[in-house]
Parts: sequence; C-alpha cells; structure tokens
Amino acid sequence: MVESSPARLHGIVIGIVQGVNFRWFTQRRAADLGLVGYVRNRSDGSVEFVAEGTRDALERLLDVVRVGPASAVVENVDAQWRAPTGEYHRFEIRF
Repeated sequence: MVESSPARLHGIVIGIVQGVNFRWFTQRRAADLGLVGYVRNRSDGSVEFVAEGTRDALERLLDVVRVGPASAVVENVDAQWRAPTGEYHRFEIRF
C-alpha cells in the first residue's frame, strides 16, 4: 500500500515563519505523527524541515505546515519527496 510505505519529505516554508514558534509547532506535530527528522531556521528567513515516516503521516505534516501556528503567515511550502535514508531517530529542532 502506497500510503503506508516509508518516504522522506524535504520542505522549505516561506513567509512569516521565524519568531512565531514555527519550529516548535512543526516538531510537536511531527512527533505526534511518529515522524523522525528535524526542523531549523534558515538565514534567509525561511524554515526548513526534513521528515521521514509513512507517506500518509508525511502528507498530514505537510497539511499542517501549510497553515502553521496562529501567529505565522505561510506564503509557500516548497516540498520535495525523496527516498528515506533512515538516518534519524527522533524529530528535533536544530539551531
């Protein structure tokens, strides 16, 4: 079944996404969905995340980061699907 097969999602979130708890929001949602990977701020003002898990859980994460926390304004999410590497053991906030 495609929905439950493992996958990797790499995303760049553009908008007002720094200083609005976006990393914490993403980390909590990803952990709740059983995903592993990381989220971090980028120097250009965007937020980057890499998540691995089932395709279904990753689609759900993508849905929530397209909205973000209440104080964020998400303008765009550049999402790329890749094969999982298995290198992560939990979902963390990177600095």
